[in-house]
Amino acid sequence: MTAFIKTLALTLFIGLSAASTFAQKEGVDRGYLVKVGDTAPDFETTFANGHSFKLSDQKGKVVMLQFTASWCGVCRKEMPFIEREIWQELKGKDFVLVGVDKDEPLEKVKEFKAQMAITYPLGLDPESKIFEKYAHKKAGVTRNIIINRDGKIIYLTRLFNKEEFDAMKKVIFNEVNSN
Repeated sequence: MTAFIKTLALTLFIGLSAASTFAQKEGVDRGYLVKVGDTAPDFETTFANGHSFKLSDQKGKVVMLQFTASWCGVCRKEMPFIEREIWQELKGKDFVLVGVDKDEPLEKVKEFKAQMAITYPLGLDPESKIFEKYAHKKAGVTRNIIINRDGKIIYLTRLFNKEEFDAMKKVIFNEVNSN
């Protein structure tokens, strides 16, 4: 019986790993309009601190876009992990992390940033125009898009799953350290 359980567990693990890889390679619909391998759509935003940001100005850097909103409980769960395990480890390197707050006013974004105690920048996305370049209008937030130095999408996430988050982290760190 023990051998059967081990074989079953291994089969499930391989199946889940393959499904995760398939989702990345094939761009399985998770509400995205983009897929791995696409050039990331360009956009401009203004951060809560008033500075501006344009994605196409980031060529040569690895970029992580984190779509979020203050009302999103899953976003709130994920943000401390992003701050601690990605931003604090990679800031100052050829890495850019931008939180894109979906359709909330400046004061709400500032309040949200303070509540979450994050130090990475949050950009404004009035009327969800940036979000709609990457995902369907009605699709949910809590999604991350990893973009390589050439502006190509190399990883997509949806919701917060620690296993997928750790896989994304590995992709980011490998990409940042590859140069």
